[in-house]
Amino acid sequence: MSKSVVIVGGGTAGWMTAAYLKKAAPSVNVTLIESANIRTVGVGEATFSTIKLFFDFLGLEEQDWMPSCNATYKLAIKFANWRADGNHFYHPFQRYEMVDGYNMGEWWLKLKQHEMPFDQACFTIPAMCENKLSPRFLDGRVFDDKVQDFFAGSRRPKNSFLAEHKVQYPYAYQFDASLLADFLKGYATRRGVRQVIDEVDEVKLREDGSIDHLVTHGHGTLSGDLFVDCTGFRGLLINQALGEPFIDFRDALLCDRAIALQVPKDIEVHGINPYTTATAMNAGWAWDIPLYGRIGTGYVYSSAFLSEEEAEREFRTHLGPDAHGIRANHIKIRTGRCRNSWVKNCVAIGLSSGFVEPLESTGIFFIQHGIEELISHLPGSTIDEEMVRSYNRVVADAIDGVRDFLILHYYASERMDTEFWQAVKQIPLPEELKERLDIWKHRLPNAKNINPNYHGFESYSYSVMLMGLGYMPERSLPALDHMDDTNALLAFRALRERTERLVATLPTQLDYLTQVRAEMFVAA
Repeated sequence: MSKSVVIVGGGTAGWMTAAYLKKAAPSVNVTLIESANIRTVGVGEATFSTIKLFFDFLGLEEQDWMPSCNATYKLAIKFANWRADGNHFYHPFQRYEMVDGYNMGEWWLKLKQHEMPFDQACFTIPAMCENKLSPRFLDGRVFDDKVQDFFAGSRRPKNSFLAEHKVQYPYAYQFDASLLADFLKGYATRRGVRQVIDEVDEVKLREDGSIDHLVTHGHGTLSGDLFVDCTGFRGLLINQALGEPFIDFRDALLCDRAIALQVPKDIEVHGINPYTTATAMNAGWAWDIPLYGRIGTGYVYSSAFLSEEEAEREFRTHLGPDAHGIRANHIKIRTGRCRNSWVKNCVAIGLSSGFVEPLESTGIFFIQHGIEELISHLPGSTIDEEMVRSYNRVVADAIDGVRDFLILHYYASERMDTEFWQAVKQIPLPEELKERLDIWKHRLPNAKNINPNYHGFESYSYSVMLMGLGYMPERSLPALDHMDDTNALLAFRALRERTERLVATLPTQLDYLTQVRAEMFVAA
């Protein structure tokens, strides 16, 4: 077992890694060195629903960390203006229900597509989003009975690693990334992680090309058995010191710039949306992540079509007067991944490992996935090259799978109104994705015809995006023509009635979170 691990870089990636590693392997000496002068990107503020596994592993309940991080619930992503007609749709954390062996999406194509939008007909979450509802009742119960036990404190079933996780949690979280890093820093240092605030002046290598030690500005030499690169887009260890090549995704994902702003929000007046919004813009898309008391927002765009000044002007027009006088943070995005995220005795996690556009909130998912795989591949007294190859294959498969899923968002969108939206239709498609898109013109995605490598997305996510974007099968499944519709019609009615009950009985997100914060204040 590696006796000492040195993490270079703080932020979300560094402190998530430190906290998880110390919990998983308490006897390992963990040191984290971070600069006092380097700002973190700080835009990874929305997550997958599986982030709950991370907090569960650390033994943290929602009330332990959410108020400290101004966190909110995220039930879905709302895609606005991605269609030619300007309508929006939701990508919820909710699987389709099955009727007589076929999912509700397939039945919707046959029975309901001319009556009701598919997301409203097939899921309860869109109506909850439209009404700004909390996923929990005021007594703490989760609205989805199927997963209630997983949110029931000490009675909770033991959870598994990401790739073995079989349950669909019905919501994720949105939080202030810098506050989460601070919270996890406290968690980790209380459990023995050593924090060093300093600059790394030099990375010294051994004859075999592995890292021997770091030379710091004020603390001298830092040595370790394993080094974790959490230095973001710089890739200080993995790319600069070890020279590992970076595979660029710019030919597939055209957006290479972002503008980020933090906008105050009067939640008493406006409430809190329980979803992230992705709004299509002239040369990319804008995110809107509502936190408790402010909004994190930004514009991801392609510099081939807009200058920084043009992008900021368009974005400020989109935001309106709320953003007046607020400084914009301009960010150069490095989309792609390291050829190998583990090289010699160095593992890159977070932005230094790989990054795609934040269109599906995958940045923190990649961190969590990288950490969990590191734990399961953690070396003994010597580094096993077979385990390193296994780690690199699993991490690369996940990043590449998400890349292809995001390509689908642009390719399948009906928008063609600007040069950018015309250009994304000309992106050279990976051959496997091209074959799948041909299949999906005849039937919806299912578990057998999507990318089989683990990348965080299930088949329902593919069908939700394709139908929402207007890329639908030319007709419903012929097999359904030979089946009785009765059970399907009953299922649509039951789902609508359940949705109406939830809308009538769930509190708003603002009311629920305000109560949680008040209870925490009283307890303190």
